[in-house]
Amino acid sequence: MNVFRSIIFYIGYFLAILVSGLLMLPVGFALPMHSRFRLFNWHNRFIVGWLSVTCGIRYHVTGRERVPEGPCVVLANHQSEWETVYLQLLKTPICTVLKKELLNIPLFGWGVRLLRPIPLDRSKPSAAMRQVLSHGKQRLEEGLSVLIFPEGTRVPPGQRRRFNKSGAVIACRTGVPVLPVAHNAGERWGRHWVKQPGVLNVVVGEPIETVGRKPEEVMAEMEAWIEGTLNEISEVPRPASPDRAAPAELPS
Repeated sequence: MNVFRSIIFYIGYFLAILVSGLLMLPVGFALPMHSRFRLFNWHNRFIVGWLSVTCGIRYHVTGRERVPEGPCVVLANHQSEWETVYLQLLKTPICTVLKKELLNIPLFGWGVRLLRPIPLDRSKPSAAMRQVLSHGKQRLEEGLSVLIFPEGTRVPPGQRRRFNKSGAVIACRTGVPVLPVAHNAGERWGRHWVKQPGVLNVVVGEPIETVGRKPEEVMAEMEAWIEGTLNEISEVPRPASPDRAAPAELPS
């Protein structure tokens, strides 16, 4: 049954990309930035809702009221594609740090380009890091929030990687808060294409102030909160020791 439901989901998923691309792209080009985000978020709402209808995956959010009104740096653990969709709805307008190859996907990539992402060439780590820092600061000054997955790549439930501090550096340089988010989306939408029904938990933490603080201090607080929260909401046991964590890559 889960296989059949997942097939139905992906039929709607790819049709949504096609329809959204054909209908929203021409309109999006003509809209100002904030209106453009509101338009494209209808696509994200459909994906989240369609997943619930077809695959029986519901989500429960704790701490939504903690999302600040102004720009911030959202830092979340990365387990699946689900959070890349949902976090666009949690805090908007928001631009995402992602690998540049995604921008070359027909329709999907063209739409993402309109949302001012920060693309990375992971074959050039030093240049990519400089780009994240400079473009992230610029986006925040323009009134956009920035979404970064500090683990750098998707990490399956039950595994752990050290966090990259680029998000904390951007936040400290601009004085905006860090908004930590923890979730167990990978237990429902994992690397395998078959989805698992059930409740997906999302927890939004208290914004972490950065003014007058060092990035390492902010990052340590954020990582400790995310890991502690994952210990509470995860069905898959977390690693016993952070010493076993693999080194982080650049954000994907």
